[in-house]
Amino acid sequence: MIKSIKTPLTPEIIDDLKAGDKVLITGIIYSARDAAHKRLYEMIKKGEELPVDIKGQIIYYAGPCPAKPGTVIGSAGPTTSGRMDPYTPLLIEKGLKGMIGKGLRSKEVVDAIITYKAVYFAAIGGAGALLADTIKKAEVVAFPELGPEAIYEFHVEDFPAIVVIDKDGNDLYKTGKENYRKINLL
Repeated sequence: MIKSIKTPLTPEIIDDLKAGDKVLITGIIYSARDAAHKRLYEMIKKGEELPVDIKGQIIYYAGPCPAKPGTVIGSAGPTTSGRMDPYTPLLIEKGLKGMIGKGLRSKEVVDAIITYKAVYFAAIGGAGALLADTIKKAEVVAFPELGPEAIYEFHVEDFPAIVVIDKDGNDLYKTGKENYRKINLL
């Protein structure tokens, strides 16, 4: 079964999501990578107002390619999430409720997900052109000087993702390996 969810993420939506759930996301998500995360982190530490309100929002770890004529955005595949781990717990503490990327997360990020009731989604790496088709509008909303690492506001329709870590810390990367071992014992 595939769950359709809308942004911003509410406590009810987050409560309903379990590791392994397939979802289609509709609404606004923000893209941000390493450089933007570092700036957001530094702004919070200085007590400055962020350029976007992250409360209840999802950040997609992507640096989109430029749009070709007649398209909204170029390829927009996920990047490795671990590169954002030094900054993510503070963003979650400040209200971020969802992240989309690929790969494992640190213990500190998982602890923040549990403490502040957030969720981590995975998108399929290598499918950036297909994922870009779900982006119906794209606009740079912060740090334009960072080029593809600027913060974009994406209006998405049925963006496909999988819940990897749910609000309780259940981790599909771990349980998936355990289940595979159980069914493939020699």
